[in-house]
Amino acid sequence: MNDDNVQDPSDTINADVLENIPVTLSIEVGRAVIKIRDLMRLTQGSVVELDRIAGEPLDLMVNNTAVAQGEIVLVNDRYGIRLTRVVPASERMKNLQS
Repeated sequence: MNDDNVQDPSDTINADVLENIPVTLSIEVGRAVIKIRDLMRLTQGSVVELDRIAGEPLDLMVNNTAVAQGEIVLVNDRYGIRLTRVVPASERMKNLQS
C-alpha cells in the first residue's frame, strides 16, 4: 500500500552530510570589462579601475552567488568581512533562475 503522505526515508537529506559539503567563499571588490589588448599590456604597478565606488559594501559570494554584503575588517593581522546585509533566500533563488 502506497500512502502519498508518507515520505520515503531515502528521499530525505541527512543534515550532517549537508552541513559538511565544502563551498567556496569569496569577496568581490568590484568588476571591470577590458579588451584583451589592454589586458595584455598590464604590468606590475598597473591600475585597473573597478565598477564599485570607494566605501560601497563588498559582496560576499558563495559558489559565485551573492549571499551578503559587508565591509573589510582586520582580525589578528588577517582580513575579514563584517556583514552589513544578508541577501534574503528568496532573492538568491531569483538570481539563480536568471
